[in-house]
Amino acid sequence: MLDPRAGRARITLAIAGSDSSGGAGIQADLKAFAALGVYGVSAITALTAQNTTVILGILRVSPDFVGQQIDAVVGDFPIDATKTGMLESQAIVELVAAKVSEHRLRPLVVDPVLAASSGGQLLTPDGLAALRDHLIPLATVVTPNLAEAAILSGRSVHSVADMREAARAIHALGAGAVVITGGHLDGGSEAIDVLFDGSAFLELRAARIDTPHTHGSGCTFAACLAAALALGAPVEQAAARAKEVTTAAIRWGLPLGKGAGPVDVLYEAIHPNPPQPPMRQRLGRRAPP
Repeated sequence: MLDPRAGRARITLAIAGSDSSGGAGIQADLKAFAALGVYGVSAITALTAQNTTVILGILRVSPDFVGQQIDAVVGDFPIDATKTGMLESQAIVELVAAKVSEHRLRPLVVDPVLAASSGGQLLTPDGLAALRDHLIPLATVVTPNLAEAAILSGRSVHSVADMREAARAIHALGAGAVVITGGHLDGGSEAIDVLFDGSAFLELRAARIDTPHTHGSGCTFAACLAAALALGAPVEQAAARAKEVTTAAIRWGLPLGKGAGPVDVLYEAIHPNPPQPPMRQRLGRRAPP
């Protein structure tokens, strides 16, 4: 983020739901933006009552108010990139698509949040149809995980070859590029993501980290990608940077709560030369560096 006293800061807009546990959603997006040095603004689409094990409830935000939030920040800040996450309903998806077009909110990263890792449904069936028809065609990059890629492409995704075919199918919906994140692939010593830009594939590889504490990793990846685009990186470089930062965030994941704890995207930003991840107590206390 450029010091605004010396030059204009890069600004990224997150349009997503709120996670009361702080691990995913808007909270994860704003932390990821900060980690990459961009200023984050937001429009909240829904409030969730959730923790590391369960979603107890979802409170919808009216589409009109989502639109007001977007208009408010766009009317005051130059937006360098936009990232969408949980959109919850057809009405909000269509509203967001209309605002993206109205305000020319590009580059646009669409993280197609369909369900929570704890099992809660985060987008209605008619919302999914609207996402496919109205928002994905506006996307610079779409970032589904394996389950989301299977739903969007209409095919099973269990291997890197499957990821390639699913990426082709999702690209055909109109997106500029697709990154399928492969952290949930069974087995293997590497976590492999597949990028397809319509003409070529690129595999993004990193060592697989053996940890259950990955809550918010998908939001973090998409937000880091949007932040890198805001800083002027081309899609390939932005995806590689997002992979690098998200891998570090998983490495430093916090063992908080009774379920899967959150990733920690800020630890390496604060500690540029950290030690190896220490053994942690349940409350996530770190050994001294």
